[in-house]
Amino acid sequence: MKVFVDGARCQGHTLCAMIAPDMFELDEMDGHSTPVAQDVPTEQEAKVREAVRSCPEQAISIEE
Repeated sequence: MKVFVDGARCQGHTLCAMIAPDMFELDEMDGHSTPVAQDVPTEQEAKVREAVRSCPEQAISIEE
């Protein structure tokens, strides 16, 4: 599974990093998120799926 963050949609709510801190890093200036790595380790898949569902801007997507 791969994870992507649409930087144009991300508004820096930081929910993804709270849910899956090992998979998302936040910009220090505006809180916008980027994936730590596109490839999601198996043990992180459930957390990344929860982050996708929780993003208020629907800025996170996954590719199976």
